[in-house]
Amino acid sequence: MVKVLLAGGGTAGHLNPALAIAEIIKKHNPDAEFLFAGTPGSMEERLLSKTEYSFAKIKVKGFQRKLSLKNIGRNIKAGAYLISSGPRAKKIIDEFKPDLVIGTGGYVSGPIVMKAAQMKIPTVIHEQNAYPGVTTKILSKKVNEVMLTVPEALEYLDKDVTYTVTGLPVRSAISTKTKAEARKELGFDDSFCILSFGGSLGAGKINELGADLIEWHSGKRNINHIHGYGGMGKDTFVKSLVEREVDVNDKRLRVSEYIDDMATCMAAADVIICRSGASTLSEIQAVGRASILIPSPVVAGNHQYHNAMVLGNAGAAFVYEQKDLDNSDKVIEKIKYLYENPEEIEKMAKNASTLAVKDTDDRIYEVLCRNCSALTAM
Repeated sequence: MVKVLLAGGGTAGHLNPALAIAEIIKKHNPDAEFLFAGTPGSMEERLLSKTEYSFAKIKVKGFQRKLSLKNIGRNIKAGAYLISSGPRAKKIIDEFKPDLVIGTGGYVSGPIVMKAAQMKIPTVIHEQNAYPGVTTKILSKKVNEVMLTVPEALEYLDKDVTYTVTGLPVRSAISTKTKAEARKELGFDDSFCILSFGGSLGAGKINELGADLIEWHSGKRNINHIHGYGGMGKDTFVKSLVEREVDVNDKRLRVSEYIDDMATCMAAADVIICRSGASTLSEIQAVGRASILIPSPVVAGNHQYHNAMVLGNAGAAFVYEQKDLDNSDKVIEKIKYLYENPEEIEKMAKNASTLAVKDTDDRIYEVLCRNCSALTAM
């Protein structure tokens, strides 16, 4: 029985690929045993508590680069955690005795993967973003192989690292429904359809844009619109629509805090407006949709901008940095252009689909087998 230790967290963007990789391994090795390492009280601990997987706690914090009294205190704590993380990582590894260790990003993957590499245990990491994080840059020099979502990430790594472009695994439900099937399920007709969202927490700029767009087209144009306003808009978004005299019960309009049927909504959409996290972009590529991307300006290394520009440079998306959007006029004009030029939407959708890696699961498993003889070969 193969034993696999996975480390990644801090955001769902790091944890979800780890979960997807575990599922890929289980398809070939049903008896495989998994252990996930993460920080106590974290998002990964909460989410993993709802799964069958075991969880090992290790305290790790990132260092703050901006100098302030508050950050000095944070850095002192991060330093203390760094000193203890090595021995804790070794204890986790000694007790679990993994055949393979996989890191998927976030600070927590650093000490686990580093210690495993020092102990000569097969190690592999997966980088989701076009601009690799600090942890990936460090670990890429130590591990057996690096898996990349897009080849553009290699530009920021040492040229002699062993790597494979695998793409990013996406939810199995993505790309299985036709546009017509999805729209019928949602109660929409075959008119132009917009999907906009800012994630589970929401995004102020995208909520502002969503409200302006809905006001622009509601009752005036044959446009269906799905908007997820997230926790940030829970008390304000619907109220703002009512204040704008928008009919919130319009059959062409669906607004909600969370979008629980994202696969269906993506399939129904002509244009998707969102941030540019790696998982979301991989899903947009898998389903083949035109998009308008507004990268989050508050992420490490501005990596969402680099992610977005992969689609932008391929003619699959229009990319707007948030600092350049004083109001919604630019995006509304672009939506109007796409609404009036369906052939442009079709071209962008094809370009997005071309970027999708269709055999990601197979590529990932090939990398894992190549580096861990305990896995069942394909």
